[in-house]
Amino acid sequence: MTLKVGDRLPDATFKIMTADGPGEMSTGDLTSGKTIVLFGVPGAFTPTCHMNHLPGFVEHAETLKNKGIETIAVVSVNDVFVMDAWQKASNTGGNITFLSDTGAEFVEAAGLGLGPAPIFGHVRSQRFALIAKDGVVTFLAIEESPGEATKTGAAAILEALG
Repeated sequence: MTLKVGDRLPDATFKIMTADGPGEMSTGDLTSGKTIVLFGVPGAFTPTCHMNHLPGFVEHAETLKNKGIETIAVVSVNDVFVMDAWQKASNTGGNITFLSDTGAEFVEAAGLGLGPAPIFGHVRSQRFALIAKDGVVTFLAIEESPGEATKTGAAAILEALG
């Protein structure tokens, strides 16, 4: 079943890069007591993800935070080293948390898996964006085509926040 507004985000453990190397962050760590934006992408460094989707969140990070968003995070079914390299290559200024859903645990539990797609070889994330308050989804958009980032871009999130 696909996640919907009013649902609690599924429990999962993401891999993250810390100053000491690979670490972990749970869904609870990410969301507890916070209002967050979480957007999912099919793959780090892929054209739409790297050149269209992520840059809007980098550009509008301060505006999102001024509207009450405490954490902006991106999740992809890539390993933690790829996500770390993507973060470093994207000049995010530390404004975006990069989450590795290595085994697609989160996206599958949320009903947001894609594939397996021939171009990627295994299950990836659909392109989505959501707002959650204390772990409960208040806004969710899913792109019909993984090559588009209109319903799930920063502009759409800003519009949803009013």
